[in-house]
Amino acid sequence: MAEHRVSGIFHSTKNGYGFIVSEEEPEDLFIPESATGGAFHGDTVEALVNKVRYDGKKEGSIVKVTKRGTKYLIGTFDACKNYAFVIPDNPRYTRDIFVTKENFNGARHNDKVEVEITSYGSRNSNPEGRVREVIGNIKRPGAAIYCVAKSFGVPMVFPEEVQEEADKKCAEGIPAQEIARRKDLRDLYTITIDGEDAKDLDDAISVEPVKDGYRLGVHIADVSHYVWENSPLDIEALHRGTSVYLPDRMIPMLPAALSNGICSLNAGEDRLCLSCIMTVDLQGNMQTSEIAETVIRVRERCSYTQVQRFFDEEIEVTPETAELLRNALSLSKILREKRMNRGLVDFDFPEAKIVLDKRGRAVRIDPCFRNDASMLIEDFMLLANETVAETYYWMEIPFLYRTHETPDDDKMKRLSILLRSMGYSLKGQNVHPKELQKLLLEIHGKPEEAFVSRFVLRSMKQARYTVESIGHFGLAVKYYTHFTSPIRRYPDLQIHRIIKEALHGKLDENRSSHYLDILPEVASASSRKERTAKETERECDKLMKAQYMQRHLGETFPGIISSITGWGMYVELENTVEGMVRLSSLRDDYYVFNEDRLELTGDHSLRTFQIGQKVNVLVCAADMNTRTIDFELTD
Repeated sequence: MAEHRVSGIFHSTKNGYGFIVSEEEPEDLFIPESATGGAFHGDTVEALVNKVRYDGKKEGSIVKVTKRGTKYLIGTFDACKNYAFVIPDNPRYTRDIFVTKENFNGARHNDKVEVEITSYGSRNSNPEGRVREVIGNIKRPGAAIYCVAKSFGVPMVFPEEVQEEADKKCAEGIPAQEIARRKDLRDLYTITIDGEDAKDLDDAISVEPVKDGYRLGVHIADVSHYVWENSPLDIEALHRGTSVYLPDRMIPMLPAALSNGICSLNAGEDRLCLSCIMTVDLQGNMQTSEIAETVIRVRERCSYTQVQRFFDEEIEVTPETAELLRNALSLSKILREKRMNRGLVDFDFPEAKIVLDKRGRAVRIDPCFRNDASMLIEDFMLLANETVAETYYWMEIPFLYRTHETPDDDKMKRLSILLRSMGYSLKGQNVHPKELQKLLLEIHGKPEEAFVSRFVLRSMKQARYTVESIGHFGLAVKYYTHFTSPIRRYPDLQIHRIIKEALHGKLDENRSSHYLDILPEVASASSRKERTAKETERECDKLMKAQYMQRHLGETFPGIISSITGWGMYVELENTVEGMVRLSSLRDDYYVFNEDRLELTGDHSLRTFQIGQKVNVLVCAADMNTRTIDFELTD
């Protein structure tokens, strides 16, 4: 293989090695620990691609850091008399930060602090820094989650000029002339359906029966009316990329004056929207569609729980809402059946809702399952996203798409081997979405459903934003975008601007050229911010689950083996808590790890542990610092 250079973002791991994500390479480039060249996680780097590994993946070495991606870190202050080290909370940062005494800034031993890096050091020397903020005792309510969010670089407060602009926009209200120039849908019966605690309501629906079908309106908050391109609000929204949802708080992309105020589709208030109005026949086929600037007035705010209780005939709602919901449920089932026939890969494993007390401590973990109410909204948002994507694709204008590429053959082959060991089958290459859908239907309701679903998900590529319409494998569609959540996702806000310019005939050559210039970076930055947000959310959930399990040390729980590695096996409890049974704790035999079949087998007893197997475990340790839980088998 000829050596060549690539540029990209370095993603480190806790073990020291890492990967470069580059637009120039179809797959991530592996960087061994000895070849990181002093790069930090998140740095923009240049690397020399110089090797092909045993598994066919490319390997390289970092030769230059072109832009630092990290200025501040959260960690534990480990103090000596005249100097200290800050040990980063984020395990991706593997080197401690050296701090001289004059830069302690009042920090004391074992405090949580934010440190500003003043020198990045080298491969043979530690980075140096100064304490920027003393967070203090990690046991303070909310401090632990605050530290995790800060350690991933999630902005916790809005700059003053951004907050001032949001307050001003909210105070301006909606001018009468703006309402007059829009399609007036205030007489149309619309509702919102969201979680009980949601405050940023960015989508509303209307459903009316028509001859041989339904007219569906998906009405999305017109955030772009308030957040202008290159304004302080816009620059900050792009910097954040997305809202972040943590157990004790939501960190919004936009200030509350907008996200919970003038942009939120609150019942009884006039609100500006971009509406996608679609007529669908009884077979789920699109007959007509229109995308328009509108003004609506939501008649009723509903929750998922309330709507599901109505469907289950446990409560009554107003006659108008009841009629809308019945029509909506019928249309939802039509759309879902059509998607299933097309090959929708529909994951249905439980999420966890972590319930906190007033002091911010985890007191309960409730598995959350989808129901007709939540799937109804999902179906309608998917249809609107598909419709908008296809409409603007054929207009041949610059746009952002949500892309999910076909899985790698190697990963599918590995998944096939694992599934065979569990009694399931899957073709090893050129997998069609319908093949995965068939598998998910086969495991539905079985104990191993959640684990098999996660393995399937991990074997697929990660969805991302692109300027090309490459298609969405998981949804089995050729055209897909994100249109329906501009309050909490920047790509949605960006395409709203493009849509509105197109509607008004303002997307001339200059504006098209402008979008061609900026959209690749918007897509790349939005994909990065989305990954960071998801990782932050996962780590905060792990943190609170570890805290919760500290109250259950010494107790025994039933669980199912969710993963097996060379150092032990992970076991998931019914409440979605996952912990490790270390190989060293299996004292009845010497166990050998079969990497192909992901099994552990006793050398003498031939006792075998497999994924999906039921076991009972004892909780023996739970560490909030490492966000890990240790189990031991009791049978």
